[in-house]
Formats: sequence, structure tokens, C-alpha cells
Amino acid sequence: MSRVCSAPNCGKVTTSNLKCPICLKNGRNEFFCNSTCFRGSFAQHKAIHPKEGCETYDPYPEYNYRGDLRPCFPLSPRREIPDHIVKPDYAQNGEPVSELKNDRTNKIKVLTGDEIVKMREVCKLGREILDLAAAAAKPGVTTDEIDRIVHEASIERGGYPSPLNYFNYPKSVCTSVNEIVCHGIPDQRKLQDGDIINIDVSFYKDGFHADLNETYYVGEKAKNDKDLVRLVETTRESLDKCIEIIKPGVPIREFGNIIQKHADENNVSVIRTYCGHGVGELFHCQPEVPHYANNKAIGVCKPGICFTIEPMLNLGSYRDVLWPDGWTSSTADGKPSAQFEHTLLVTEDGVEILTARTANSPGGPVKRI
Repeated sequence: MSRVCSAPNCGKVTTSNLKCPICLKNGRNEFFCNSTCFRGSFAQHKAIHPKEGCETYDPYPEYNYRGDLRPCFPLSPRREIPDHIVKPDYAQNGEPVSELKNDRTNKIKVLTGDEIVKMREVCKLGREILDLAAAAAKPGVTTDEIDRIVHEASIERGGYPSPLNYFNYPKSVCTSVNEIVCHGIPDQRKLQDGDIINIDVSFYKDGFHADLNETYYVGEKAKNDKDLVRLVETTRESLDKCIEIIKPGVPIREFGNIIQKHADENNVSVIRTYCGHGVGELFHCQPEVPHYANNKAIGVCKPGICFTIEPMLNLGSYRDVLWPDGWTSSTADGKPSAQFEHTLLVTEDGVEILTARTANSPGGPVKRI
């Protein structure tokens, strides 16, 4: 493998011998292009440094957390990508240039027949990767271990884990536990009986991205919590209800009305900060798919367009707050949140769930208590 710069906002191939002295002391070789890369990235890079006198630690002890969950550092070093893996444009420096250019056009792409074949394949592989990760989500397993599984499974299938270095995101998967709404960064915390965890897998191969996630009960305790089951199953059902109505001519804005209605009927709230999106050659693109009622989303379903619906529902307030890491979104009141996502292709007479569960997929619906 080529030696790449360890600066999160660089990632370029380098022949430099400049190493982080703290990493070197701890038996790790972390190289940097030059002193500018090292100094400019140190605030982020130090997340992988152990803290003297303790095995794990909270890097933001002064932060006003809203629930019981805490980040559990140090993070593991950035996982490597072999040279033969074809990478998206942001893999080098974190900036998805092609997405940013496309955002100016506001166009919704219609896939060709050949592109649909590639999307089917990459989504099938994405489902395999999520199922492997979900099978490992048991008490005592760290979310960093789930990241390792996703990363290695992506490489084994000849593709790239889409989240890695996307706007400098440091890991290969998002793992959102309990009150975390989305974009949780895998770390050293061990899953506990009674947790719920959302595993959000995105996978890039042959020029196309798959995007899917599910929320899973960890152990048996969570399945016996009436409110948690109500939250998770309502979220699952809200996505299913949206999929039932997809066909040419259906307005994109209608999905938010369906999700909001089902959420209200089950006394849970709908996150408004994040939405579904177009997906394909770009990780995120048009159309935007809000999940709340009376939204102003543009566009209608047409054969050949591909997008995600990914409702995020909360037991308490719909409001969310961001942790100091700039990624982890938590509910504002510390109450649990759940999410489900599929990549969907509009057909001539309905919809194809490209990331559909298989007969052997872990998880699945649980009967309400």
C-alpha cells in the first residue's frame, strides 16, 4: 500500500518521513506530508492518542451532553484503502467536488439501463455488508469493531466504504446508539444489553454508491422495553408506508406527510434537520426528501430516478444538537432515536427496493408489547 498523509484534510500519497512523535512513542507510524499538514490537523489527529493513566476517556468533559452516552476515545487510526480500490473524488482531501458542482444544477438524474444494473449490484453488496455488521451488534462489542467489519467487508467486495473521509469523516460507517440521531462515530464504547443501535452503511463500487441503514435491538432487554419497541417499529413502519405509495407521478413532498402522520399516531416526533436524498454516481444529490409534513420538496417520482427515504424518529422532542466533534447528532432531550433507510428505484409502475432485506438478514420487526 502507498504511504498516505495522516492529516484528515489531506490524505495524499507522500514520500515524507515526517512522523507524529506521540504516535511513534505508542508504536504507530503516522506520516505527514510536511509540518504544515501536521500542525494544521493536529487538533483532529490527536483523537487517536491514548490518554496517560486511563484506557479510555471522554474528549469533551465540559460539554453539556443531553443523555447518558459519551464518546469513548482514543479513536483507532484511520483504516487503509488498498491502491487497487477505485475511490470517490473526496477520498483524497475530503471534498466531494463532483457533488458540490452538481448541487448548482438542481437536476434530478434519470438512470440509464446500464446504470440501473450497476446500482442493483452495488446495493446488493451494500446489503451484504450491513448484514455482516448487524450480526456483530451484540453486548460487549465495540462500535469500532463494527467499523472494522464494515471496512474489511467493503474492501473484500472490491469497493470503498463511502463515509470514509467524506467531508473528513474519520470512519467507514456511522454507528448511532440510543439518543444519537445519526452520524455517530465508531469508538471504544462497548454495546450494552438494552441499547439500540443504528448502523448506516454506504458502499461505492463501479462508480455508484449504495446507501442503507437499520436500527437493531442489542440483546434482549431492549426488546422488552415498551417505549423502545414503539419507537423502533414506528420508524420501520413509516418507511414501509412510504415505499407502498411510490410510483411515477407521486410528489417527493408526500413522503413527509405519511411519515409525520404515522409518527403522530404513535406519539413520537420527526427529526427535521436531516433528510433523504438522491443517490447513484454521487453519494448525495437531488432530490432532497424531507421526512416531516407540509415540506416544500421539489420534484415528482419518475421512472429511473433513485433516492433514499430515511426517517429519523424520536421518543421525545424532534429537536437535535451536535456534539463538539462536528458529526454526532443527539436528541436535544437525551431520549432515544431510531432510523431506517433504503435505496429506492422508481420503475414504470412502482418501485424496486434495491437494498431490500433478505431471508437471512439479521434484525427485523419485533411485536409491539
